[in-house]
Amino acid sequence: MNVVTVAAPEKSLLIAVVYHSGYGHTQRMAQSIAAGADAELVAIDAEGNLPAGGWETLAAADAIIMGSPTYMGSVSWQFKKFADASSKPWFTAAWKDKLFAGFTNSAALNGDKSSTLNYLFTLAMQHGGLWISQGVMPSNSKSAQRNDANYLGSYSGAIAQSPADAGAGEMAPGDLETARIFGERVADVAGRFRR
Repeated sequence: MNVVTVAAPEKSLLIAVVYHSGYGHTQRMAQSIAAGADAELVAIDAEGNLPAGGWETLAAADAIIMGSPTYMGSVSWQFKKFADASSKPWFTAAWKDKLFAGFTNSAALNGDKSSTLNYLFTLAMQHGGLWISQGVMPSNSKSAQRNDANYLGSYSGAIAQSPADAGAGEMAPGDLETARIFGERVADVAGRFRR
C-alpha cells in the first residue's frame, strides 16, 4: 500500500504596519515600509483607536512594525492609547514570539527620535517579541548625500526628518527609500524566521 503525504498549503506571510500620523509624514513612512514588506496598514486614528478588524490583523500577523511621530521625546498620545490597550493581548501573551520593528519621524535632525524607538522596543519586549533592527549601514562619509539610504544613521529602526514647515509631500526621498528598504528587511527576516 502506497501512502501519499500531502503537505498543507503554506500560510502566506502577514506583516502589519500599525502607526499613528499627526500630519501625514509618518503615514508616508508607513506606506513606504508597507510597500517594501508587502504589508497591511493599520492606521491609529486621531482618537487613538484602531479601525474595524485592526486587532484581528495584529493577532494574525507574523510581524508587527510600529510607527509614531516623535512628539516631545516620545510617541504621540494616540499611539500611547493603542499601546495601553494592547495590555489585553499582553495579559494572555498573545503576541509572544512575534517579530517587531519600529519607525518614527520628527522635525529636527535628532529630535530625540531614539527615545521613541526605545519606547517601541520596550513595548515589543513587554509582549515577549523579537526585535528587527534597521540593518542598513549609515551613509556617513564625506561624500554622503541627504538622500542616501540611512543618512540619519539609525540602527534600531527606520527614522526620517521633516522640517516643521514642510508638508508630507516634501519628505526627503532618501528617508522614504530607507523606509522601503526597512520594510524589505522585515519581510526577509520574517520569511527566514518561519522556515
